Amino acid sequence: MEALLAMAPPANGSGGSGNLISTVIMFGAIFLIFYFMIIRPQQKRAKEREKLLSNVQKGDKVITSGGLHGTVVHIEEKTVFIQVSDNVKLKYEKSAIGTVIPSSKEGN
Repeated sequence: MEALLAMAPPANGSGGSGNLISTVIMFGAIFLIFYFMIIRPQQKRAKEREKLLSNVQKGDKVITSGGLHGTVVHIEEKTVFIQVSDNVKLKYEKSAIGTVIPSSKEGN
């Protein structure tokens, strides 16, 4: 019974605006925590991935999200052709590329 009385609003009507302000501050703090812990890092990862996929070049070694290893032999707007063996070229969406290992242009 005492617990119910403790949760009841004050009888004189004061304290309502204080509760509203503290609630707004609490929701603001929760939003900031979500932004800095979840939303912002996810946006950074998305930008890094977009940069990685836009910088794929002919000759780069790639690993697809399915685990296929190969070398990029041709690039189109949204697709890449990956050579996995002699005379075996597969067409993949750029979004299927998981990892890019840049080709070394330093006279190997």
